[in-house]
Amino acid sequence: MSVAGPWLERAAPVCTMLTGAGFRALFVGGCVRNALLDMPVSDVDIATDATPDRVLALAEATGLRAVPTGIAHGTVTIIANGTPHEVTTFRRDVETDGRHAVVVFGTDIAEDAARRDFTMNALYADPSGRVVDPLGGLDDLRARRLRFVGDPARRIAEDYLRILRFFRFHAWYADPAAGLDPDGLAACAEQAEGIEALSRERVGAEMRKLLAAPDPAPAVAAMAQTGILTRILPGADARTLPVLVHLEAGEDVAPDWTRRLALLGGEGLPGRLRLSRAEARRLETLRRLALDDAGAAETAYRHGAELARDACLIRAALMGVPLPGDWKAAIERGASAVFPVSARDLAARYDGPALGARLRELEARWIASGFALGRDELLA
Repeated sequence: MSVAGPWLERAAPVCTMLTGAGFRALFVGGCVRNALLDMPVSDVDIATDATPDRVLALAEATGLRAVPTGIAHGTVTIIANGTPHEVTTFRRDVETDGRHAVVVFGTDIAEDAARRDFTMNALYADPSGRVVDPLGGLDDLRARRLRFVGDPARRIAEDYLRILRFFRFHAWYADPAAGLDPDGLAACAEQAEGIEALSRERVGAEMRKLLAAPDPAPAVAAMAQTGILTRILPGADARTLPVLVHLEAGEDVAPDWTRRLALLGGEGLPGRLRLSRAEARRLETLRRLALDDAGAAETAYRHGAELARDACLIRAALMGVPLPGDWKAAIERGASAVFPVSARDLAARYDGPALGARLRELEARWIASGFALGRDELLA
């Protein structure tokens, strides 16, 4: 079994730098997993038995740019062919507190694999692309089966973020028809209190990635059933998320985590997930528009086509009704409409608050006409 792709070729100088000095260079984690699944590869991680200081020295000697991004945990970022490659020394954990780990460096790939979270992430590949599978993760990946490495409870106790990663990885890489691994799910439920120790930035990042999955509904439903969703998003309701995902697929609308979060709702979302001001504004607007009784055309006229589309989808999912047959045409019509009357047209007869009231009255008439009334008709 082998992997291939442009990312493998771009990393060649880094691998040659290590192997030429007698060290091992093994791609590991997401790049191997995604390549085997024929999914896009973004981050490229390389594991080695060279210590971080040796990696830095080799990079300097070969003229490659090196940045000690995570030197305490054995990680050096090497830039080759314009691409960052995270090179991390084989390691094992000697102490963990649910958030951080104290590690020692080693030379054993089995020890390095044993400290990883899921079996499908404990897959390696040598510089030629040949897959190295120390823990049997290849069989799990073929079956689209997400399992913790070793004892799930122990893996979670090492880093409580793995609870959220369990649901996120299931949404992205597992077979939804097979359900979540029962041992892993039970361990997540038993140690759910550990989520309270996580920073809101880390929780927010995981929830963004989870809700951006093609279909996060089964994973989010499992989070709700185990009480984990309530810990993260008090007041959230996941029951209509499958409906929204179905509507999105039927209308060929790409997944959007903000749209789905607006559907779920919950208390204090901006603070709990550390949303940016722009994200918080969009979320608040979507919630308000979805619960508003304005039509799709008026919403698009006032807020633009994208917000109108998302509001229509959320509203239909919440109400459990199909989208109107003309909803796309209505949005297009509203988004392109331009109110034909200006304050200048009324300045001779109105001023101050009366002018604003008259403009709003005429605008309401114009919208009610389906944007059909012209300037002369409105002013007559």
